[in-house]
Amino acid sequence: MELEIQREINDPSVPDDARIESWIRQTLGDDMAVILNIRIVDLAEGWALNREWRGKDYATNVLSFPAEVPPLDGVRVLGDVVLCAPVIVREAVEQGKSLEAHWAHLVIHGVLHLLGFDHTDGAGAARMETRETQLLTGLGFPNPYEVRDEC
Repeated sequence: MELEIQREINDPSVPDDARIESWIRQTLGDDMAVILNIRIVDLAEGWALNREWRGKDYATNVLSFPAEVPPLDGVRVLGDVVLCAPVIVREAVEQGKSLEAHWAHLVIHGVLHLLGFDHTDGAGAARMETRETQLLTGLGFPNPYEVRDEC
C-alpha cells in the first residue's frame, strides 16, 4: 500500500499516522496493491470542498474522491479521503462516542467509498453499514449505528 497522509491542521485530537494506517489496512484486507491519500483539514477547507464538490454549504465529516485512472504498474489508484477534524470532534461529543471510535469509523467509511461502497439507496446503505460494523467490531470498537439508551 502506498499511503500519503496530509495534515492541514495541527490538532491533538487527530490520531497518529500509525493508527490511521492500521484502520486502512483493516479495511483493505489482502488488497494492499493500492495507492491512496488521506487529507485532514480544518473547518474552512472542509466547508469549501463540500460546497464545491457536493453543492452543500457546510463542512462535513468525510469526503471521498475515487480516482478514475487505470492501475499504475498493476497498482490500483483508489483516490483521496478528506477528513474534517473539527466536525469529527463535534460529532463525537454530540453523539456520545469516543473520539478514537469516531475517527476509525470515518476513516473506514471514506476508504469503503473508494472501494465502491455507497449508501445512496437502502440496499447499498445496509451493505455499507454492515461492512463498517464488521470492521469496527473487529478493531474492538462498538457498532457506530447502534442507538444508545440515555439514562
